[in-house]
Amino acid sequence: MSQDQVTPPTVTAEEIHRIDDDAFTDRNVCLVTGAGSGIGRATALAAAGNGLTVAATDIDEDGLAGTVDRGEELGLEGEITSIVGDLTEDDDLERIVDEAAELGDVKYLANVAGMQHIDSIENFPMETYDTMHRIMLRAPLYLSKLCIPHFRETEDGRGCVGNMGSVHGHYVTSDKVGYNVSKFGLRGLTQSIAAEGEGEIRAYSISTGYVKTPLVTDQLEDTAEQRGISVDEVIEDVMLGQSRVKEMMEPIDVANLFLLGFSDLGRHLDGGDLLFDGGMTLTYE
Repeated sequence: MSQDQVTPPTVTAEEIHRIDDDAFTDRNVCLVTGAGSGIGRATALAAAGNGLTVAATDIDEDGLAGTVDRGEELGLEGEITSIVGDLTEDDDLERIVDEAAELGDVKYLANVAGMQHIDSIENFPMETYDTMHRIMLRAPLYLSKLCIPHFRETEDGRGCVGNMGSVHGHYVTSDKVGYNVSKFGLRGLTQSIAAEGEGEIRAYSISTGYVKTPLVTDQLEDTAEQRGISVDEVIEDVMLGQSRVKEMMEPIDVANLFLLGFSDLGRHLDGGDLLFDGGMTLTYE
């Protein structure tokens, strides 16, 4: 697999899995972070494709506009509204939830936003770590805190948080300490929500291997330089080397899992982790 073969794909209407669920209506709002690209964009489109009203947030205003435009191009049933915000700022987090609540009943939260930095622990810049922590762990916790009261006010008093995990929330690779710590922490947040939600407020995480997203493609050259190998070797040996399935997931594959977890089909998925990693963490040669 070459670098060209991991280019982030465009979501089509046919790729969105439709789920028959009484709660998937325009009355209910799904808040999606990182919705300007990658898995966040795909999740916003999948939620709208299932009839939900979508509050799409990202710091990237142009990226969000692209998500809204794509939803309109596909003629999706649900409406996507752009809410530009910085997940490192508490005032923005509060405003994002307030604006989402103006669209309808906030019932689902998809914490997708993430970032990556490649460096050894001894060289890892703490300023970068702090930013990663705020975006990938603190913001999901605070958004959950802010959304849970809204969940309780919905028609059936139920709601759900989906957290974008990773194989690196199960086992880790070198030179990604900020990412590794955040993904392990998200599993703790997921289980904490489940512990307090009494089955009415659920949470789950999704742990994948490498997905065809800008976050993945943007780290190829840094990883190659850090390890002293070629970009193609990073893809073949580092990203897919331990996976039994020799292809990367696409963002819509992950987005469909988010909607499965939110739906009534996922009613017993509470605190659990959906491990879709092609056998990466559970097998070895």
